Amino acid sequence: MTEPFTVDVWSDVVCPFCYLGDRQLAEALDRFEHRAQVIVRRRAFELDPTASLHDGQSLDGLVARKYSISVERAHALHGRMEAQAGALGMQWSLATARPTNTFDAHRMIAFGSTMGLGDEVSERLFRAYFCEGVLVSDRSRLSDLAREVGLDGVDELWEGNAYVDLVRADEAAALELGVTGVPTFLLDSRFMVVGAQGPDHILDALQRAWARRAA
Repeated sequence: MTEPFTVDVWSDVVCPFCYLGDRQLAEALDRFEHRAQVIVRRRAFELDPTASLHDGQSLDGLVARKYSISVERAHALHGRMEAQAGALGMQWSLATARPTNTFDAHRMIAFGSTMGLGDEVSERLFRAYFCEGVLVSDRSRLSDLAREVGLDGVDELWEGNAYVDLVRADEAAALELGVTGVPTFLLDSRFMVVGAQGPDHILDALQRAWARRAA
């Protein structure tokens, strides 16, 4: 087979299901016998393109207002998510998460992907938001995070519009495919998995996509 087996991942770095799904995908790929032939491509998706940089609201408060539930209910839901994250080896702190606009974070992931560091940048941003309470729209903090994973030159991004068109193209592609929620995984341009459905489900889809191409 000459064409690479691609896994396109639409996600947002402030989406808890995306972080869960990312870890589930990694586990599924570790168990996929053709892992060496898989190319993961990070695609941008903003849960809220109109989000402010930061207005001081808590994640509990944001979710409560968005879904018309009580803050206590939102807090309980987040507690369950933290438990799910713990089962995957992550220690989340949703009480300190700082909801914000993620457009520049997606630009940085796009830049990192051109340097072969898309996965590393994405993971570092997820961890910064969900575990460390970092404001992932703060350009100076974004630059610091990039350097931590070996990505240099991010400061230059903030001086112009580099990767703006690429982020918008990813979002347009999602719209064309009918992607309305994330995470969404498009396997070999054939099979789509929506949501954090677990590593077993993702692995099954990977195997079916591979069998389809091999048929």
